[in-house]
Amino acid sequence: MDPIQLSQFQSHLLKSKKIIALVGAGLSVSSGLPIIHGTQSLYKNFNSIDLSTPDAFYIDPSLVWQYHSYKRYQCLNASPNNGHIALSKLSQLEELAYLTITQNSDGLISDRIGHDKGKLIEIHGSVFDLKCTSFLCNYVERGNYVHPLTSALKGSEVECVSGSRKRKSELENDVALSPQFTPVKSIPEKELPLFPVCGELLRPGVVWFGESLSLNLISKIDNFIEDSDPSIDLILVIGTSGTVYPANSFIERVKLKGGKIAIFNIDIDDDIVQGKEGGVWGFKGDAAALLPIALKPLIGNI
Repeated sequence: MDPIQLSQFQSHLLKSKKIIALVGAGLSVSSGLPIIHGTQSLYKNFNSIDLSTPDAFYIDPSLVWQYHSYKRYQCLNASPNNGHIALSKLSQLEELAYLTITQNSDGLISDRIGHDKGKLIEIHGSVFDLKCTSFLCNYVERGNYVHPLTSALKGSEVECVSGSRKRKSELENDVALSPQFTPVKSIPEKELPLFPVCGELLRPGVVWFGESLSLNLISKIDNFIEDSDPSIDLILVIGTSGTVYPANSFIERVKLKGGKIAIFNIDIDDDIVQGKEGGVWGFKGDAAALLPIALKPLIGNI
């Protein structure tokens, strides 16, 4: 980290009364979770994007639930890193108006590591939330960490019989070690997660491709940014490009309100890293390692 940039940032940090943290998938990489959203990642040779739509769930809820059971298992076996903990400590500061907006559904930022629940918005939902699919039922369950959710889903977390996924360059000369996938089950709907009261099928409480974000959550963020008592001082852009809506709109609005921007990511424009863009600091590298250092004046040691 550039010492001049760090000193300038920490000086502003100590004067800040109101801060937003915008979190993306890059923060969870150090916890062992791959970046999936918007990539061509696979589950048993099914594209993850194709398994993350309302249409896919309508056509084959068995397959989609197996994929999400696999994702839940990955998240359950991942541990929050020091970056997650740093944000949780930030949320505990009573004198600071603060909000974490996470685009991740992995549940690594939560009250389980001390994050203030009232200062956390999971804008894309959580893999540990469940919702009833019945139009007449508004049941939502938060923070269900049971695995597997039903006995029929047991084994879905095992993707390969033998071998492992390798990069294309590694596989070119190593065809014999290509993964052999465990079969996809055909699970009857009655053996998938159901809401016991109405008996209807449950679905993961995440925002799938093609679905709208919660207007209530967007309004909460809008009100936080627009409230001028106190005015917004700083937005931390962590492990995300911040170029996709609505993330980009939050950053631009903070900037328009006179707030500063601090970016923690492995991919940042050189001009920002070198301090050539006014009102923006860039800290290039692993956000999980950089955040505790940058926020130390407020949160102390981790």
